[in-house]
Amino acid sequence: MNKDLEIARIAAREGVRVIKEFREKGIKIKEKGFHDLVTDADVAAEKAILAVIKENFPEDDILAEESADHDSLNTNRTWIIDPIDGTTNFANDFPIYCVSVALWENKEPKVGVVIEVNRDEEFTAVAGEGAYLNGKKIRVSKTSKARNGFVATGFPYNDLSLVDPYLALFRVLMQELQGIRRPGAASYDLCNVACGRFDGFYEYSLHIWDVAAAALIIREAGGIVTDWNGEDGWAFGQRVVAGNEYFHAYLLEKIQEFIPEESRKNVG
Repeated sequence: MNKDLEIARIAAREGVRVIKEFREKGIKIKEKGFHDLVTDADVAAEKAILAVIKENFPEDDILAEESADHDSLNTNRTWIIDPIDGTTNFANDFPIYCVSVALWENKEPKVGVVIEVNRDEEFTAVAGEGAYLNGKKIRVSKTSKARNGFVATGFPYNDLSLVDPYLALFRVLMQELQGIRRPGAASYDLCNVACGRFDGFYEYSLHIWDVAAAALIIREAGGIVTDWNGEDGWAFGQRVVAGNEYFHAYLLEKIQEFIPEESRKNVG
């Protein structure tokens, strides 16, 4: 096995172990900001994940949600960590939350691991080697009609500036698609696109740790990930649209129809 992938999996599993321990014994919840929760499990899981990575790759850089003092990358090998993607779900004992571990080099994703804790679903990818769910190769869906489309989205909690056009877009998609879901963990949404459960996904106000691993998994599964201008600024631009070829194009067209050009620009 690729050593980077092996360490990413071990680190992610350490995060899962810690999260489950806290789930059993009880958690303490604090607010980082408006609608922005953090638990003691987030902090402990991140420490456990980082301990594995630092032991094996002490020279590598780290960008982790709970300890990051910046939101940017250099060209070095950088591990990007979200110890619990879906903290609000976790805090409310709603069973969709993930550990996300990614390795980027020269500002490009090289390895991605996402584990949904409750279903024990492990999504993995190495650049150029395909994407896998629990060891079995996965591909994006082949759905190519809007009326058959099943997509995911998210509702940003700390940036409500686009509520009106976002809801207008949502209303039209409700009318044109088979269904829309909001699981509450972007990494899991993206991985569900990668394995063909969802046909597409869109959201704004996302950070690099939300998407660093899962975007690689989608790409390796044959999908497309861009920002809302159809360009490559999704990692730090906080605006992401993804899907198979048809639904990426479909969602991008709808986003550009309903979201003003100024609001489609990348934040980062």
